[in-house]
Amino acid sequence: MNMMRGFFTVGLWTLVSRVLGFLRDVLIAGALGSSPVAEAFVIAFSIPNLFRRFFAEGAFNIAFVPIFSKKLEANDAPKDFARDAFSMLAAILIVFSFCATFAMPALVWIMASGFAGDERFDLTVVFGRIAFPYILFISLAALASGVLNSTGRFAAAAAAPVLLNLAFIGALILCHWLDWNVGMTLACTVPVAGVAQLAFVWHAAHKAGFTLIPKIPRITPDLKRLAIIALPAVLAGGVVQINLIVGRQIASGFEGANAWLYYADRLYQLPLGIVGIAVGIVLLPDLSRRLRSGDAQGGKDAFNRAAEFSLLLTIPSAVALFIIPGVFVSVLFERGEFLASDTASTAMATAIYGLGLPAFVLQKIYQPVFFAREDTKSPFYFALLALIVNATIAIGLRPYIGFTAAAYGATFAGWAMLFCLWWGSQKFGDAAQLDERLRLKIGRIVVASLIMGVTIWAAAEVLKPILEMSGYRVLALCAILFFGLVSYCVAGYITGAFTLWELRQMMRKNR
Repeated sequence: MNMMRGFFTVGLWTLVSRVLGFLRDVLIAGALGSSPVAEAFVIAFSIPNLFRRFFAEGAFNIAFVPIFSKKLEANDAPKDFARDAFSMLAAILIVFSFCATFAMPALVWIMASGFAGDERFDLTVVFGRIAFPYILFISLAALASGVLNSTGRFAAAAAAPVLLNLAFIGALILCHWLDWNVGMTLACTVPVAGVAQLAFVWHAAHKAGFTLIPKIPRITPDLKRLAIIALPAVLAGGVVQINLIVGRQIASGFEGANAWLYYADRLYQLPLGIVGIAVGIVLLPDLSRRLRSGDAQGGKDAFNRAAEFSLLLTIPSAVALFIIPGVFVSVLFERGEFLASDTASTAMATAIYGLGLPAFVLQKIYQPVFFAREDTKSPFYFALLALIVNATIAIGLRPYIGFTAAAYGATFAGWAMLFCLWWGSQKFGDAAQLDERLRLKIGRIVVASLIMGVTIWAAAEVLKPILEMSGYRVLALCAILFFGLVSYCVAGYITGAFTLWELRQMMRKNR
């Protein structure tokens, strides 16, 4: 399997999904702004996505993928294991979804107690009950995606999120044409999109020879092992979600803040999704297979090239988000119900998240080093420390800086988590050590990124009059990004951050 080709396949489809996601969020911002309905939908949609971190791309898949990859490498009944896991996960989630629907008021209070006593609370409960079944469909889709990724088939799993954004965009267009209730329509679209994603990846897995038809669940030795490995990851995922809840709770005390943080989150999630998540998806099964075959040097090389590839794209993205956040927010979101005051607040959060972007991405590189060895306990302990950092900063700063305390807490917690992962990875010896090439590259990438940052700041100042003209704002932003790209490429070549030969070699390695 060509690992770098996998990075680009997942990254390309993630880019398509995130671009459509931006279009979706632009439409939502224009239709709802930071209104109570917008905040209610943001929290309602975040509830199934919170539990998604446990059952979908989170704990369950973290434990499932290494075991399945090794069974696939050894030809040790991988189809039976996949079907057993699919059946057990479906049974658990059906019961869980039924219980959560009745407990929705409590879940909403846990997520946003500041909503209590006003219209946002009741709206969120209604939207949450409609949207929650999404967790069943997306979690089963994630398991099928894990099967596909383990076999080196990345395209279908990476393309599935596109369906969610297309469904939202279509729903918003219908709302405009038919004058439907926007909030209710969006809530109803969530489970429909989940069904579409599950059907898409299930069919792809079926074509790959893995027909995941549910059967009566049974406890097998492999599922017991899966549960033992998944339990610490579930606990770690719980800690991560508590971090998110802390942020939501702080924001719920400020009118409009949950919407501002949501839109800021969408901006920094673009490079995080394209780079960090894409690399993590490809790296975990690749490392698992290499460990199975005893290829320690190949594993180290894969880790370092994945980190190098990530930093080449992540550091300049972080610089751009920190230097011109207002330009991004105003051009992408400021229209309709999204006002200039919303732009200012969202831009502040975007800049803060930008500072944490390299840490968020590098976590996706270091975590597979642990998960491929079926070590889910260490990340749990590290997540506990990150939780303490997040809660201390976010709660402590709230009285002084308001809702941005949530963004600062998340950013500092991200760096704390990365430090812990780096420190913990030392027990694996050379497997997670930075090689000489990467150590030399990091400083050069930073220098090239700073040069790019100066360029885009100057370009934004020169084009400021055009950025204020509604018909030309997008064109002006594209020009700023073009100047930034050119300056980064030139600076990167001069400083030695990268060369065309190295990029070509990165594409050809790990066949």
